[in-house]
Amino acid sequence: MTDAEEIKNCRRSAMQLLEYKSRTEKELLQKLRLKGFSEEAADDALSYVKSFGYVNDSRFAEVYILNRQEGKSRQKILQELMQKGIDRRTAEEAWQEISGETRDEKEILRPQMEKKLASLSCVDDKARRRLYGWFARRGFSHEDIMAVMNELYSQIP
Repeated sequence: MTDAEEIKNCRRSAMQLLEYKSRTEKELLQKLRLKGFSEEAADDALSYVKSFGYVNDSRFAEVYILNRQEGKSRQKILQELMQKGIDRRTAEEAWQEISGETRDEKEILRPQMEKKLASLSCVDDKARRRLYGWFARRGFSHEDIMAVMNELYSQIP
């Protein structure tokens, strides 16, 4: 395959990959390299799709945050964005743009914990530990989990 032909095919492949799913720059480059395209062709295809605005890491981060901020902590979302290839500065700027720094994670935690508590048949120490672990795995801090948990448990008759 000639260089011009590879570049043309790589651009077409990049467009097809973006047809059904938004991707970060890193994700798109990885997919193109997995398809067997050279680094030069993949870089060219990335520049090509970026010129049309089809790949934009800042916009990707903002949409990602909007879709996940009600169920996960700030730290967990930022970690996931960095795993997808978004640099920390871009992720934090997107967070600040969408949520602002004033967002209290306890306000996100409270309705979720109320829902979880309502589904429990009994509220014993084992249930409390499991509930704590569930929220900790979603990136909420120990202090926030315990504050909301203590507040809600004090309301249980």
